[in-house]
Amino acid sequence: MRLDFFPSKRLTIYLAKTFVVRIFAVLAMLVLVLQILDLLGTSGDILAAEGNGEGALWTYVSLRAPQLVARFLPYSVLLATILTLATLNQNSEVIAMKAAGLSAHQILAPLVLTAAFVSVLSFGFNERIVTRATATLSAWEKADYGPVPPGSDIRTDIYMAEGDAILAARTAAGNGDAMTLGGVTWYRRDPNLMLTEQWRADSATWTGEGWLLKEPTRFAVDIATVDFPPDTVVGQGITPREISISSVNADGQDIFKLRESIQDLEAAGRRTEELKGRWWHKISGPLSAALMPLLGAVAAFGLARSGQLFVRAVIGMALGFAYFVVDNAALAIGNFGGYPPFLAAWAPFFLFALIGELVLLRTEE
Repeated sequence: MRLDFFPSKRLTIYLAKTFVVRIFAVLAMLVLVLQILDLLGTSGDILAAEGNGEGALWTYVSLRAPQLVARFLPYSVLLATILTLATLNQNSEVIAMKAAGLSAHQILAPLVLTAAFVSVLSFGFNERIVTRATATLSAWEKADYGPVPPGSDIRTDIYMAEGDAILAARTAAGNGDAMTLGGVTWYRRDPNLMLTEQWRADSATWTGEGWLLKEPTRFAVDIATVDFPPDTVVGQGITPREISISSVNADGQDIFKLRESIQDLEAAGRRTEELKGRWWHKISGPLSAALMPLLGAVAAFGLARSGQLFVRAVIGMALGFAYFVVDNAALAIGNFGGYPPFLAAWAPFFLFALIGELVLLRTEE
């Protein structure tokens, strides 16, 4: 095996250009089809919310499409690898390259380099766009596609206890003292945990001493009456920090924010193995695209006229999809504590990199 992986600049550019065009063509096709199917299933719920129209549908598409791109980009690289290599094999271009003295690794090197560049773009896209779209879409879905409080950091379904009382909120926007709760309900209970009062307010702000309910409505259970008391402070023992660490959406936070959330949870004595696994997977996930040319390389070699080209393409596809199955399984096992977080995120990557390399060495080198 020669160590000069790029002996021809012209050939490298040709293979990289052919590969990258197929990657984005396959990705566009997958995202378009899946977005249409997803929109057909959710458009009824979106339009059912008061005030929503065609603009709301386009808003949903703008938030959902980045998620689809991030999820199916590695699949697109796998399918593009098989299409590119099978076409080169069928047109005898692989034979010509091997006749010129190129090894299998030298043929694959431009594709791996291109896939690695796509992985870097995928990582940046996930951290800058996908996380924000995921957080916004999650909050919008929890609000039944209605108005969502403004804020770059939105949490949903807040449920905190303080003694016998309970603070519930539909959303929490912002951080620290600037946090604002939306759709707030405050439950007062007696020592026997029987409900005595229910306070409702559209919003609540942190005053430093508790949460200020704005224009609340109070329902007294014992006398079954409703009144409208002045703005009232409740939940003095429930701080914005406790709300921040009570619900962490790993998909809705970038790698730096998620690290801060993990540190806050550890300081509070909470379990963080699942979030640590997701943190490592934010790196290994996009990098999986660089692995796909190696797994799909089996489609490049062997004589096309021998009738085995289709079989080789199926084998390459099976290896690629097996990686995604094992990757998801390892992450799920890690979430339950079966694997350490680092191993759960990285073991499938290194395992299939070894498998792909062994198959390539065994069959072609």
